[in-house]
Amino acid sequence: MTHETRWVKKVSLPPPSLGDNTADADRLAAALKKSLGTRTIHMDLDLLRRLPALLREWNYRATAVLFKDGGGNGILAHLAAPDSADTLCGLAVDLGTTRVVLRIIDLFTGTHMGESVFDNPQVAVGPDVLARIHHVEKPDGLHQLNRLIVDGINDALRTLCDRCGISRANIHLTAVAGNTAMTHLLMGLNPRWMIREPYIPAVNRPGVIAAAELGIDLHPTARALVFPNVGSYFGGDLIAGILYCDMDQREDTAILVDVGTNAEVVLGNRSWMMACAGAAGPALEGGVTRMGTTAGPGVIDHIAIDPDSMALDIHTIDNQAPRGICGSGVIDLAAALFRSGMIDIRGKLLPDRCGDRFKLKDGLGHLTLVPAGQSATGQDLGITQADLDSLVRAKAAMYTILETITGSVGMQPQDLETFFVAGTFGAYIDPASAITIGMLPDLPLACYHNLGNSSLGGATRVLENPACFDRVKHIRDGITYMELNVNQDFMNRFSAARFLPHTDTSRFPSVRWPAA
Repeated sequence: MTHETRWVKKVSLPPPSLGDNTADADRLAAALKKSLGTRTIHMDLDLLRRLPALLREWNYRATAVLFKDGGGNGILAHLAAPDSADTLCGLAVDLGTTRVVLRIIDLFTGTHMGESVFDNPQVAVGPDVLARIHHVEKPDGLHQLNRLIVDGINDALRTLCDRCGISRANIHLTAVAGNTAMTHLLMGLNPRWMIREPYIPAVNRPGVIAAAELGIDLHPTARALVFPNVGSYFGGDLIAGILYCDMDQREDTAILVDVGTNAEVVLGNRSWMMACAGAAGPALEGGVTRMGTTAGPGVIDHIAIDPDSMALDIHTIDNQAPRGICGSGVIDLAAALFRSGMIDIRGKLLPDRCGDRFKLKDGLGHLTLVPAGQSATGQDLGITQADLDSLVRAKAAMYTILETITGSVGMQPQDLETFFVAGTFGAYIDPASAITIGMLPDLPLACYHNLGNSSLGGATRVLENPACFDRVKHIRDGITYMELNVNQDFMNRFSAARFLPHTDTSRFPSVRWPAA
């Protein structure tokens, strides 16, 4: 990407004369408007006060850091000497419910200088969005949650800047992508009405804000784009994901799925986009089993079962002793249990096939995966029948969401050719296992594309290319949101999907059925 397509512009102005007595600010703005393609350029009063002396000192040459506001008008965020040795940086933020990721980039070259990840400190108040929104009702609750995330970002940023060899004052732009509740808490906005009928957020288009107003410790004049959301349950992290995978520029229809707090789905192409969200997420990240947890070192992410010996082949992240199981591990386990005949089409454990791993406790079936002596916790790690029942409901919800959204535009899940999977869930999930249990449609595996952290990727792209800034608004305004709670067909389809892989087995021709 050329420097001309970045936010940093080198400008050389004709000096004033009796024949050209244009004001200094107007002279500079004319050059910047042309390079940025905007009708106006806003300059802060403090810069206007210093501008005449700076332009004459620099012989009417300068390095400008530009941005745009919510209306697409230009902003001069910073002005430096034409030969300044200072690195001009941007900060991309993935504002996750569980984890927050920071990335510093060089705005002039586009180089990614460094990244940092830390647990969202709001977890200490509540593990999920709902708990945090309820906490807002307590005295000083909103302020407490706001300070936790702002201080967390500033603390992590201080360390990251030291590692990158820069000052926080070198950062002039930031782009923040997160779900609607997380961005509200970052901005100090009350999310109370998001979870109360008719489920309205305080704002859908936060726009560009002075970073100092957010409390993020960057250059004093730094600007922050907070990604817009479509509503309470479809946030800026998904807008960033659409931007990252270029769905808004595709001729063919693709689908994007992000499983986190909810299962959020977008279907579309450059002409149209349909979106919806449903509660398939919590059951897959820390909600299915008592040992369930989010992905991390020592967490089981893949499981296979030998068809002859019935031995379990367990893999953990970073190959550490098992301490829990994440969503991808639960899906792998269910698929392996089904292929080996240890569970039936309803997801029920079959004691005869499970052998001595199966036990009845208080009338409930338990299957031991890792005995106490081999686990990091010193306790048996296992899954219960109730856990499997919860998983079957979650996978049925996921497939039904996909079936409902594709059906709304006259398609079927099997018609899809490009299937993007985002987030931590996408990084670890084995599509073949998800297909086996009927969670994802039976497409060729080449159709599935893991996007990784698409929220961070989309935020980064806005800092790399001004054209991506304009696409964010276009994406947000082009999405039609479908409310599943009032969709009459949803429950009928959901009931049919509560079997492995489905009551209509013709939809899953590649699934290998267990031996009788």
